Amino acid sequence: MRTTVTLDPDTLALLREAARDRGVSFKQALNDAVRSGLGAGTARPYRLRPSDLGAPSVPITKALQLAADAEDEELVRRLETGR
Repeated sequence: MRTTVTLDPDTLALLREAARDRGVSFKQALNDAVRSGLGAGTARPYRLRPSDLGAPSVPITKALQLAADAEDEELVRRLETGR
């Protein structure tokens, strides 16, 4: 199918560079970029492998208080150093 597309100058330069680097036509580089951008590529799903971190070293029932204390200490440090 034939259509007219207006490309920004920086996009045009990137496509021309990709076509030259890969040794393909401008049309092929454009089609590949559009397919890739629309998710038609062969991306693998992200998989997270959980790890056992062991027993907590502090009581996790007070996690919010520990986080608030750490944030307060950081704010005091920033005020003292002026950063």
